[in-house]
Amino acid sequence: MTRRETLVVGGLTPFTTIDFPDRLAAVIFCQGCPWRCAYCHNPHLLPSRQPAGRPWQEVASWLASRRGLLDGVVFSGGEPLLQRKLADAVGEVYALGFAVALHTAGAYPQRLKMLLPRIDWVGFDVKAPFDGYRPVTGSDGGERARQSLAILLASGTPYEVRCTVDERLLTVDALCRMAKQLAAAGVSRLILQARRNDQGQTVTLNPRLRERLSAHINCVQLRQP
Repeated sequence: MTRRETLVVGGLTPFTTIDFPDRLAAVIFCQGCPWRCAYCHNPHLLPSRQPAGRPWQEVASWLASRRGLLDGVVFSGGEPLLQRKLADAVGEVYALGFAVALHTAGAYPQRLKMLLPRIDWVGFDVKAPFDGYRPVTGSDGGERARQSLAILLASGTPYEVRCTVDERLLTVDALCRMAKQLAAAGVSRLILQARRNDQGQTVTLNPRLRERLSAHINCVQLRQP
């Protein structure tokens, strides 16, 4: 890839043990997202035309120096699939010998389908019931998310499905409807994540959510602060 055609990197976490199961990994945050979730944890990554925080080739060279120290690399965001050069960057990381993880909300089903053969694990963010995305994301993206989830499940790639719970946008009834849709699609385990408030503090989830949603999907876990 040339300098003009490389992945736009909005940030880098050099070491994590929680973003890629059973791997010591680095996280590459990709710039840009087509959706505007009110609770977004990385709002600085939303604008797609933002200058790169770090040049991709600098990041790739740094990753090469981490071989033998790290097991994997996570592409997160923003929405990584927004960038057309993500596949090239994943190919470079794959060629370095790293396992590759992807965090996505499934906004681009066909790009996900093309990329999955080189992805070892996917963290899939569901925003709401598939027919109720607009109040959460500002876009009618639920059908694209549903298609992406179906592609992911059919691929056999290991995955985690999670939803950030913002009680201002998602009622318990909406969450139950979402759980039913996920179960019907073939998902058996759902992780509910807490949002952050305006002060950046993580809001504790109501433990009763697990009981309510477990009536509709086999396993519900709460990811608390």
